[in-house]
Amino acid sequence: MTHSGTTERPRKNCITPWDLGLVCHRDRGSKDLKPGFGWPAGAPVSAPVGRMTRSTTVPASPALARWGIAVHFRGMKRFAAATASLQARLGARVVFTDEASRDAASFDSAKIPFRPAAVIRVRKEADIAVVLELANLHRVPVTTRGRGTTLTGAATPVRGGWVLDMLALNAIAIDEEAGMAHVGAGAKVADIQREAEAKGWFYPPDPSSKDYCTIGGNIACNAGGMHGGKYGVTRDFIVALRGFLPTGEYVEWGTATKKFSAGFNLRDLWIGSEGMLGVVTGAVLKLIPQPAERWTLLTAFKDETQALRAALTLFRAKVQPAICEFLDRESVLCAERATGRVVFAGQSGRPVLLIELAGGKAELREQRAVLLAWAKEHAIAHQVARTRGEAEELWAVRRKCSGAMFELGDAKLNEDIVVPMKNYVKFAEFLARLKRESGLSIPTFGHLADGNLHVNIMYHRADAAESRMAEKTVVRLMETVVALGGAISGEHGIGLAKTPFMRLQHSPAQIRAMQAVKYALDPRGVLNPGKMFEVFEVWKHARLDVKLPWDHK
Repeated sequence: MTHSGTTERPRKNCITPWDLGLVCHRDRGSKDLKPGFGWPAGAPVSAPVGRMTRSTTVPASPALARWGIAVHFRGMKRFAAATASLQARLGARVVFTDEASRDAASFDSAKIPFRPAAVIRVRKEADIAVVLELANLHRVPVTTRGRGTTLTGAATPVRGGWVLDMLALNAIAIDEEAGMAHVGAGAKVADIQREAEAKGWFYPPDPSSKDYCTIGGNIACNAGGMHGGKYGVTRDFIVALRGFLPTGEYVEWGTATKKFSAGFNLRDLWIGSEGMLGVVTGAVLKLIPQPAERWTLLTAFKDETQALRAALTLFRAKVQPAICEFLDRESVLCAERATGRVVFAGQSGRPVLLIELAGGKAELREQRAVLLAWAKEHAIAHQVARTRGEAEELWAVRRKCSGAMFELGDAKLNEDIVVPMKNYVKFAEFLARLKRESGLSIPTFGHLADGNLHVNIMYHRADAAESRMAEKTVVRLMETVVALGGAISGEHGIGLAKTPFMRLQHSPAQIRAMQAVKYALDPRGVLNPGKMFEVFEVWKHARLDVKLPWDHK
């Protein structure tokens, strides 16, 4: 086995205004963030104005006070005694209550923060047992956090309480014989991929934030990425898990073996449960042999419907690309303007499919011939990447899509819906109508090999009419997705952002069954409360105007 692992800490002075149940108000003349507080110069903080319930105004932290922010919160003092007991048990080098640490842990990529009472920077797994023991005793909410790349608010401590920072549990060990990776929950996905590749193995799940996100977070939301159609998502690569029940009891689900049929499959129950059913501290991952070759093809089409019809033709021919990425016209134009590069020379602003084959030489030789014949018949133009460098340039443009869309509006509702392949064309026709009738820009891109599309409803938050239309549009989108037999989320999960749509996807009986599981494992409701089942309308909450390293803006 080979081992690696480094301890990483979040920057101490990240600016993150919020508190339990808070509403923050900011003077319009407030200054932008300054270097030294963990964010780049010119990254302004905007705080929300919303409804307060039984809240108490308290002075803002010194960092927040610079922008005239008053913080409101509910009931935070009731955690003081529990936090003091926790500090006595684990010490000040593990339990942090300073404002900078609490600010830094108060939000994720949803950027709707709530400040916790304390942050526990876990050094060893036994620390978690102590945290959960006291949390159950005192009924303190506990939110588990990796890097905070989740877009749904799943790592936001919406009930305050304590945040478990898992970044120090980042060991990686590759078992070359078995083709498995033994990893800590805080290990970065890109680091796991690099360690596996160095030994000739491949870990396929690749969310766009893989250089930052942790495997624990990927497990929590069952993350996917561009490789999902051929290889599968995080769930498909989990051999075993270890960690703690909400009650603080240590458990292991499965063993480092390729077969395990001994009792209920509670391993899969934890995957995608968003930190509500347990705290994952480590995992055994399945690896596959590194593909011998890769081959990339870029194709352009007259319109979106033509592109989707062509993709269906390709799949019917039994060609299974490692990646098949779709970018509609708006996405292409945004990426081109952001990068200053044309995605496809001579075809600027055309919808494209970016396809990559991966596998053995003989397999690729056969599939290349099929793919080129398909491109000549269905695309208006196609281009083969001559080198790996050219291919990486194409993928770099694709990764700029999401952040580049903010030229179309300063606010975005990003929905990672899934559509059955048989309904691709119906969905494309619906989306065209939705754009016309709403008057909003709705750039869409995603993974056609598995139907996971990222629909981005862009609007200007200060425009009341646009904001109302965005709310109506996202509801209409989700209703249509479910009616077409699709899913409201393919890889981001529910968190806070998708809670208004859970009852579109699931019947009352299904919701009750999930709640029963939650209650059985977490009878005192301490792990990540306020998520999934309670409706939280994110579009009614102003978000921090800050740039995170993985935003690609």
